[in-house]
Amino acid sequence: MDWECVIGLEIHAQLATKSKIFSGASTAYGAEPNTQACAVDLGLPGVLPVLNREVVRMAAKFGLAIGARVAERSVFARKNYFYPDLPKGYQISQYELPVVEGGHLDIELEDGETRRIGVTRAHLEEDAGKSLHEDFHGMTGVDLNRAGTPLLEIVSEPELCSAREAVAYMKKMHSLVRYLEICDGNMQEGSFRCDANVSVRPKGQKEFGTRAELKNLNSFRFVERAIDFEIERQIAIIEGGGEVVQETRLYDADKGETRPMRSKEEANDYRYFPDPDLLPLELDRAFVEDVRKTLPELPDEKMERFVAHYGLSRYDAGALTASRDMGDFYEAVVKASDGDPKMAANWVMGDLSAFLNKHGKEITESPVSAEMLGGMLKRIVDNTISGKIAKDVFEAMWNGEGDADSVIESKGLKQITDTGAIEGIIEQVIADNPKQVEQYRAGKDKVMGFFVGQVMKASKGKANPQQVNELLKAKLG
Repeated sequence: MDWECVIGLEIHAQLATKSKIFSGASTAYGAEPNTQACAVDLGLPGVLPVLNREVVRMAAKFGLAIGARVAERSVFARKNYFYPDLPKGYQISQYELPVVEGGHLDIELEDGETRRIGVTRAHLEEDAGKSLHEDFHGMTGVDLNRAGTPLLEIVSEPELCSAREAVAYMKKMHSLVRYLEICDGNMQEGSFRCDANVSVRPKGQKEFGTRAELKNLNSFRFVERAIDFEIERQIAIIEGGGEVVQETRLYDADKGETRPMRSKEEANDYRYFPDPDLLPLELDRAFVEDVRKTLPELPDEKMERFVAHYGLSRYDAGALTASRDMGDFYEAVVKASDGDPKMAANWVMGDLSAFLNKHGKEITESPVSAEMLGGMLKRIVDNTISGKIAKDVFEAMWNGEGDADSVIESKGLKQITDTGAIEGIIEQVIADNPKQVEQYRAGKDKVMGFFVGQVMKASKGKANPQQVNELLKAKLG
């Protein structure tokens, strides 16, 4: 039997506010455990939550960016459940009336096809604390610093058909929230994570199969591996005559498998009811329109502009606009170089990205600024240095040895473009290699590569490669 899978993602994006959703406590990451959880976060007797206005603005900004409806009226509810890192015994969330409804995200698949994935809703809620299982000798520690941190939970329609599609959707959403500057997207710190609802069914069947929820996946690689494992697991159960149980499962990265966590709760298990301490959230049109004016150029818009304005391929434009910082850096390089947009794209996506990855740096932390890289590209265009020498110049700039001009001057890397000087080197190389000259004149064109290599070696890489090729052909001909 042929099977197909149905996947829906629930993405949790921590909103990048300085204080929590219902209190003035700090959201800064990395503080000593339990030093940033105030009485409101802990739900102590007599305290009252006060909604953070910036949280609402960020949620509205997200809704407008995905073409959703920003609700004029939404309601906060109490979601009741017991967990050690939830001291109140309930979580303030939104249920029947979320702040954002509908919308969509377009993802590009590996074959170039674009698919539109619907967004069911995005609602505001507070994060729970964090249970720590390491270094406690058989016990569990609870850090409540994260309790009350604002979350935007983004729920997709069950329209994803493979693990790779799910990753493409998650990456696109990751890029979007960072463009909007509403979430830092740091997956290692838990700022951006997701739950995946996965089910399988015979191909062509309309009814959904029984789903399992895979909790707290915090890397793109884990999302893909966990979903692929879960699909195979469910198919094996059904083909073996069993039934898939609706449950919540955790992904074990060390074993590469999912394992049961608890039976899956339904909405009635949480006993949702409107929070009596919070009034309904009402947004007038003026507020929403003010938020609309703050929207930046979005990833898809920027990509289309890069294709049209710079003549880049959709692949290059997509890679450069996946990150807002990368796109801005690229445009600054083009402006500083007065040169070829394709050359700038190759250096940003190639050597620069390789150095950033090697040294674990973000593009905003690059020792080589956009102006420095653009200045180096100018020297390639005006034939001061060759593309090969440029790699040495770039490394020197990365190591803090100055800009391109000072590196070229201090290291004597200026390209030899004097025809007479290059001819002298060529004549010496030809005189030293009579056997190869005979082979070339006998029709073995591949020997040309040998001569080019010898000339470049003799010039210490400084001879202009184009001139070398032209002059060699003339001399050998």
